[in-house]
Amino acid sequence: MPFLQANSLEEQEIIAGLKARDRKTVEYVYAKYSRALFVVISRIITDKDIAEEVFHDAFIKITMKIDSYDESKGRLYTWMSNICRNSAIDKTRSKEFSEKRKTNTIDDYVYGLESQSGTADLVDGIGVRELMGTLSDEQKFIVNCIYFKGYTHTEVSEEYDIPLGTVKSRIRAAINVLKKKVDRI
Repeated sequence: MPFLQANSLEEQEIIAGLKARDRKTVEYVYAKYSRALFVVISRIITDKDIAEEVFHDAFIKITMKIDSYDESKGRLYTWMSNICRNSAIDKTRSKEFSEKRKTNTIDDYVYGLESQSGTADLVDGIGVRELMGTLSDEQKFIVNCIYFKGYTHTEVSEEYDIPLGTVKSRIRAAINVLKKKVDRI
């Protein structure tokens, strides 16, 4: 595809290339988004090997399910990050994952945390930190727990002793604030 010679592609070109199963577009998407998408997963799964496995499975899902992407529901990156996030959460709930966790050593956690260093730059690069700055402290906390750490609404409620209705209200309010900000960009 001739447009791939440029350093960046428009989102519409990326979507069209992925739907056409164009290898160069897939390579472009991998090169441009893989680090940021891996961060989404590694915030939920700290074991680097498992996180990489989940990332590769999620990336295949992204390329295979591109026809289900609906532009009216959000941007391509958001759709891809949701696939990665959901894949990571699914993995943490799997029997295989919970059995492996029982045998993890402290080193697994230390090295997992070290691999996350530098992720703030990736989040800043796509503008998430700036958008998060527009939320109240309560909203930031809930968004961080649910979208970056992979908690469910119920888990946030139980873990932090916040009524479930309050958790849901705060996340809904935060999403509305973020939608308004994103629409202006």
